[in-house]
Amino acid sequence: MQKINYLLGFPHLKIYQNEEWFKFSIDSVLLPNFLKIKKDTKTILDIGTGNAVIPILLSTKTKVPILGVEIQKDVYELGKLSIYENKLEEQISIICEDIKEYTKRQESDCFDLITCNPPYFKMNENSNINEDIHKQYARHEISLNLDTLMLCSRKLLKNGGSLSIVHRPERLMEILMCAKKNNLEPKRIQFVYPKKGKEANIILLEFVKNGRDGLKIEEPLYIYNEQGEYTEEIQKNFS
Repeated sequence: MQKINYLLGFPHLKIYQNEEWFKFSIDSVLLPNFLKIKKDTKTILDIGTGNAVIPILLSTKTKVPILGVEIQKDVYELGKLSIYENKLEEQISIICEDIKEYTKRQESDCFDLITCNPPYFKMNENSNINEDIHKQYARHEISLNLDTLMLCSRKLLKNGGSLSIVHRPERLMEILMCAKKNNLEPKRIQFVYPKKGKEANIILLEFVKNGRDGLKIEEPLYIYNEQGEYTEEIQKNFS
């Protein structure tokens, strides 16, 4: 069922979503606050933009043009509605296309910053695939895997441009090796934990195209405190 909701912590922003397909998660809120938008950033691309939650959150931090690419037509339509509802048509535009096809026809070195909340799970014979096609695309590497993400980012990023993604800790080594293979140097990593005493279940990563060696591990981020409420650090993401 299609619904319009206020974005968590942003009472002036609204998002269209179909709760039977999927709902945006805290991952999409953490990523815009993790990445660094430099003063000379002029162009931003969000790969697999879904209902445009990341571009809409980024609009609170920058006024540069943002492009989203989404392969699923009905999800893309939700993104268009969300952008229109928030009166952000002048800043945010989205297209419905496979990122592989978009990259083929696009010139190289055209974006300063790329963001992505990609599918987390590999596709294999043991994959537990949801019957809903929208959840399949959101959760499993059907149309977008790590190789595709890094290869497309390598072409589309300007030299010195950055890629920021959110993913799962168990795939960290694979992510790093795939990035290095495509001349994307890891520069920052932040581990996110449900609460103290639990294992990390989210990682935030930043890469720079043809960047110099040097990796910074940011302070850990905890989602909930002992009372089950959002920590002060998380609440800062909602303002």
